[in-house]
Amino acid sequence: MSVEGFPCLLPAGRSRRARMRTVHVIRQGDGDDLTPRIGESGAAFLRDSGFGGRAGELALVPGSNGVAAAVLGAGDRTDPFLFGGLAKALPPGPWTIALPDGLAPATAVLGFCLGAYRMPAFGRKMEDAADIARLVVPAGGAAGAEVAWAIRLGRDLINTPPNLMGPTELARAARRVLEPLGAEVRIVKGRDLAQAYPTIAHVGAGSARAPRVVMARWRGTQAGDDAPLLSLVGKGVCFDTGGYDIKPASSMLRMKKDMGGAALMLALAQLIVTRDLPLRLELRLGCVENSVSGAAMRPSDVVTTRSGLTVEIGNTDAEGRLVLCDLLAEACEMSPDLLVDAATLTGAARVALGPDLPALFSTDDGVADMILQAGRACDDPLWRLPLWDGYGDWLRSPVADLNNVSAKPMAGAITAALFLRNFVKTGVRWAHIDTYAWNDNYRSGRPEGGETPALRALYASLLRILNVADRQQQ
Repeated sequence: MSVEGFPCLLPAGRSRRARMRTVHVIRQGDGDDLTPRIGESGAAFLRDSGFGGRAGELALVPGSNGVAAAVLGAGDRTDPFLFGGLAKALPPGPWTIALPDGLAPATAVLGFCLGAYRMPAFGRKMEDAADIARLVVPAGGAAGAEVAWAIRLGRDLINTPPNLMGPTELARAARRVLEPLGAEVRIVKGRDLAQAYPTIAHVGAGSARAPRVVMARWRGTQAGDDAPLLSLVGKGVCFDTGGYDIKPASSMLRMKKDMGGAALMLALAQLIVTRDLPLRLELRLGCVENSVSGAAMRPSDVVTTRSGLTVEIGNTDAEGRLVLCDLLAEACEMSPDLLVDAATLTGAARVALGPDLPALFSTDDGVADMILQAGRACDDPLWRLPLWDGYGDWLRSPVADLNNVSAKPMAGAITAALFLRNFVKTGVRWAHIDTYAWNDNYRSGRPEGGETPALRALYASLLRILNVADRQQQ
């Protein structure tokens, strides 16, 4: 991936003829050290204006020809969102960045790109690249651009209007992303899909836009036949009406984001392939729409899953677990070294943890601990919830092996995860991410709209879980 793919970035050495200015990043209390960098008059301006170097505090330093430099306070922060406001706050033109010890160039580039993000334009006039602030990528910063590239992919997919992002379009997007990177991508549809993934077919039966399943395989250039196998599974419900158990209008407004799990897994797959990790990768995305029609699934239907277990449909708005269960069962047939799924699965997880903390469930304590530790280290946190066996009986059905919803109005995120666990083979290390995939309001580096929380935590943790090295960061 070239940094030239980002309008907000410039390769080093590309802008020598342009007027170049610098963002000086300082710790709180380091203002006295600025005189050699911004001059005595600039330092005096900062003192008189009360600039203290607090985290996120930005000052534009005047010069004889407009803004001469900028100073950003870091406080004690090291997260990428510290830099998330720069792209909008800095005057247009090329900028370099000067970082203190302890702040990585890749983190600064990532944060700058996240803050520069704009939703895809659908007839809306886009900003000219000449009219925006552009960051010259410092040495060691390109890795941050690769992460930003993956996050941008996820955001773009989630933010696309649902009439333009149906099951076919989502499947084609996966092919468009992965095939040029060397992955083998197969799109399953029609009778083949109904035979291999009966629950996905059942969910999609009510929509005029037929379901698709993406099956992608890739192997790193340094990965042999014995390289660890990572399997990723994503829920790609491109729009969710709730089916016959229809959602109220207020709950349907953001249902274009119900494919956020698929967007997250595709973005993670892109990052893994771009970094050429020495592993084998399988990606499965269930791309479907949950609609209302005479052909739609009904409450009290019974469907036989790929694994042979039968499921009674207790609520048609609990379709995400039906999308995932056949994909998980198929993934387990390959005995992966690690199986990860992601889904915008339950409102209960949001009630418990709010929008910023994806819920993590895992059958392996070591896997869960490494994901949580990675999330804390890279400021991409998750929170673990238990696979509490005591609630398993709440999914009993008098006519089938399982009901797709709990008999009790409590612990909805836990019972959903317990439902999925029935389709994960014993001995497979499995992590399930229940995510919101959306920012409700603008914050530095996190514009309102689609989001991919847990992407950075998952990437960092799988290096340890699978004991593989990111050679591009060494």
